[in-house]
Amino acid sequence: MRHLHNFFSFIFLLGTFSFVTAQQKNTVKNVAEFNEALRTVQPGDSIVLANGIWKDSELLFEAEGTAEKPITLTVEEKGKVTLEGESNLRMAGNHLIVKGLIFKNGHTPTNAVISFRKDREKMANHSRLTECVIDNFNNPERQVQDYWITIYGKNNRIDHNHIVGKKNLGVTMIVGLDTEGSRANNHKIDHNYFGPRPTYGNNGGETLRIGTSHHAMENSNTLVESNYFDRCNGEHEIISNKSCQNTFKYNTFFECTGTLTMRHGNETLVDGNVFIGNGKPSTGGVRVINESQTVINNYHIGLTGYRFRGAFVMMNGVPNSPPNRYVPVIDSKVNNNTFVNCENILFGAGSDEERSQAPQTSEFSRNIIYNDTKKDIFTINDDISGISFKNNILGKNSETTIEKGFVNADIQLVKNGQGFLIPTSKKIKHKVTISPNIATKENTGVTWYSKEDKTVALNSGKTIKVKAGINTLYDEVKKSEAGDIMLLEEGGTYLLTKAVKINHPLSFKTEGKEKAKIFFERMMAFEIQDGGSLSLENISFDGAKSPDYAGNSVISTSKNSMIENYKLFIDKCEFKDMVVNHSFDVLRVSKGTFADTISIKNSTFRKITGSITALDTETDDIGAYNVEYFIMKNNIISELQGAALRLYRGGKDESTFGPFLEVDHNVFDKVGFGKKNKYKSAISLYGVQEIDIKNNIFRDSKAIQMHLVVGEPIVKVRNNALSNSEKLVVTGDQEYFVENQWDLDPKFSDESSYTLSADSPLKGKATDGGDLGVISQ
Repeated sequence: MRHLHNFFSFIFLLGTFSFVTAQQKNTVKNVAEFNEALRTVQPGDSIVLANGIWKDSELLFEAEGTAEKPITLTVEEKGKVTLEGESNLRMAGNHLIVKGLIFKNGHTPTNAVISFRKDREKMANHSRLTECVIDNFNNPERQVQDYWITIYGKNNRIDHNHIVGKKNLGVTMIVGLDTEGSRANNHKIDHNYFGPRPTYGNNGGETLRIGTSHHAMENSNTLVESNYFDRCNGEHEIISNKSCQNTFKYNTFFECTGTLTMRHGNETLVDGNVFIGNGKPSTGGVRVINESQTVINNYHIGLTGYRFRGAFVMMNGVPNSPPNRYVPVIDSKVNNNTFVNCENILFGAGSDEERSQAPQTSEFSRNIIYNDTKKDIFTINDDISGISFKNNILGKNSETTIEKGFVNADIQLVKNGQGFLIPTSKKIKHKVTISPNIATKENTGVTWYSKEDKTVALNSGKTIKVKAGINTLYDEVKKSEAGDIMLLEEGGTYLLTKAVKINHPLSFKTEGKEKAKIFFERMMAFEIQDGGSLSLENISFDGAKSPDYAGNSVISTSKNSMIENYKLFIDKCEFKDMVVNHSFDVLRVSKGTFADTISIKNSTFRKITGSITALDTETDDIGAYNVEYFIMKNNIISELQGAALRLYRGGKDESTFGPFLEVDHNVFDKVGFGKKNKYKSAISLYGVQEIDIKNNIFRDSKAIQMHLVVGEPIVKVRNNALSNSEKLVVTGDQEYFVENQWDLDPKFSDESSYTLSADSPLKGKATDGGDLGVISQ
């Protein structure tokens, strides 16, 4: 009996030892210790990264766990372990869990920050990535491509991660299907917080892509559920579905400028998602291409996007299309969806000589469309006889040219317990509900990492009074903080012998009637660097002391690539006497830089040998450009030798809809006749996607030249006067709209302010009912 007791005691101790071994935690302090721990790791073990900064750390987590005893890579304390510099993580094996890692202050040295494979043969399966953070982990070169999370293998879960701020080229998260071992994968992507991704200004800015055009007809069987997409604006495909049999359920898209796009692949299910636009420009919903797609039970509110960014878009296709073009819409269903105050629903979008096949054997039924102000939100670009419209309900004041399948109802909007405005009416037979599983900002991502927007706005900081003198501006800027306002002395004179570096948002302004004057002895006064934005108000810039160099400018961007988008606002400023033997621009930008907005208002530009804005450095013709929104309003431009504006967007890619241009109520006098103006124009536009030029006066000036390419540009040239000036020149094969182009003498009563005389034929001829030219100065 004693021997038997010892035997059972041995078995018990052995079991206890096995249990302890299975739960072993190995805390490691560097990559070498991590690799050593991997050599002996067993199912059920954990490898714990010690608190601190892990710089330039490339981790390969290759191990074999079991379903009952996965192997975990985690951290000592959440929020206190960061991988920085050139760091990344690869996973390979089975039943692995990665939890709590933070990547920031650096970028991956390879093509992925986190990858579910070691190489094409060794992938991670039955594994999980949870509660990890990737925060602004960007390659400093804007057009160097990488991905943040690449998912391969099968049966993996990616959940409750915080992914924010991707700004360089490349999709934020991809599901790869380039090997057999990654197809029909049954991955689940759920409860992730995809934070803001700014406009990229080129193709390659998607937030999520499943598959590629090369494997479009392969089944992925990926479930994307309950994720929150917060202002993901990289390009117009927020999600690019490029494979078959994927499901998108209960996701929320908040103020995203783009759509969930079924770009390639068939049998996609889009069910119970919410799209919130809040009236923001270019916000969209779902775009349908390909066969056997199902779009049901989705809720859309306040979406303003048009063309490919509509609240709902059903595309035309290419007859007998290869999978990587536009497969026609066939056998697809769009049912039980709700649209509240959305502006555009399109059928047959993209119809052209190539995309000539309209949707067939498809259905649009039991949808509710309500709009407070716009009567007809439907755009029909081609034959819709292949779409069956049944039992759709419109608001009582809404209408459509679609003959059958719609009835009007007296719809009331009632806020539900989740805060959504729900249409109600006796004619609505099915109750509109939002799933309790819908993603929110609170139930996605991680609880221990802030979702607070860290962006600092212009004019949000302290006011700093800057004394007139030599380099006083330079000195104060070096001590400034983001958002600060530099207040210049009224009538004060400032000399810069060193260029002022703008590396965070800063404002410069003069209070009072007499503008402060800035002279500068370098090739530029201000250089906007990565992270910088600039606002100038009520300041005079004089080129009298500037050097006679080629490439002079008042403002330039960094000559290096800038990963951060910038903003530039110029208001009530004066730029004069920038006359040298070489070109002297007011604003000159470099390749690899991008502005969200450039706004020039209420300012004067006199005697300048270059251009006002030179935005034409992206000449690779790949769809890239330098600014999203450009506004020039209520300015006087006289004796300008170059083109006032040079704006270029080359290539035929349709993944972006910019630039957007507004030129309104300006006077252009003696503009564009310089011998070194290679554009031979007053305004030179190439490939600009939305153009609105109105209420301007051109006197003794060269022409507006426009070359129209890509998609369906919206071009309006209205109510402009050309006095002894060249006529509009348009090339390209796109449509454009010109109205009221007058060849009339403006009759100025004051040549310095360009005020129209009482008998001017241009009075009252503006689109807004006012006078052409400047409103006031």
